[in-house]
Amino acid sequence: MNRYLRNLNRIEFIITLACTGKCKHCSEGDHKRTGENINKDIAAEAVKYIAEKYNIRSVMTFGGEPLLYPETVCTIHSSAREMRIPQRQLITNGFFSKNPGRIQSVAEQIAECGVNDVLLSVDAFHQETIPLEYVSAFAKALKENGVPLRTHPAWLVSPDAENPYNKTTKEILSTFTAMGIETNEGNVIFPSGNARKYLSAYFDLSNEVKSPYWEDPEDVRAVCLGANGDLLNGNIYHSRIKDIFKSYFPRQQNEERSTDK
Repeated sequence: MNRYLRNLNRIEFIITLACTGKCKHCSEGDHKRTGENINKDIAAEAVKYIAEKYNIRSVMTFGGEPLLYPETVCTIHSSAREMRIPQRQLITNGFFSKNPGRIQSVAEQIAECGVNDVLLSVDAFHQETIPLEYVSAFAKALKENGVPLRTHPAWLVSPDAENPYNKTTKEILSTFTAMGIETNEGNVIFPSGNARKYLSAYFDLSNEVKSPYWEDPEDVRAVCLGANGDLLNGNIYHSRIKDIFKSYFPRQQNEERSTDK
């Protein structure tokens, strides 16, 4: 076993960088709606291979907007359930279709494939460009199908900070609370990408802050497979996954990864 991966316990998948929102807080910057998405069969095999070698406790799918490709999401989580990985998590903004039938169908697929923790990204930033009515319809469909879900807001400065964005976020969250949907801790916005561009007035940019998603390259706890197949220092489309794991060595410059939607 590669000693740098000895404590690996989590697998993450960026399904696509295409997104239905244009959020000014996004640490990835401007997502472009492209057709690039991870291959579902190769991703499912990656889950099986890694889970056989390591004590994986959690699998997460996110994006972009992952439910632009629900079949891929469900193939990955079905594989995770087969490998008895206990936490099977999906982060989504909940807006992938305006069609009621499609919304219902995707909710049913998510229930069937074994996702057991949906984090719904709703807040002042997402709702600037994402219609709340479709997100609410999706949340209702998930509840009807017995899928556990929580809202997952982005907070500016801190959850307790007084600013117009946090105020609007709390108003939005109240509509989901009324539906019986709890709010988890969410995340505090990190000043990079669009957040640095549009919200710089709220940050002290003179002080360098380590990303909350920083991963120690010499003690990797979570691996993230990119929509283009990137994994660690390799690519699953160009190399066998076992060779990528065997040959992994920390690069001189630490890398960052982001689950911020």
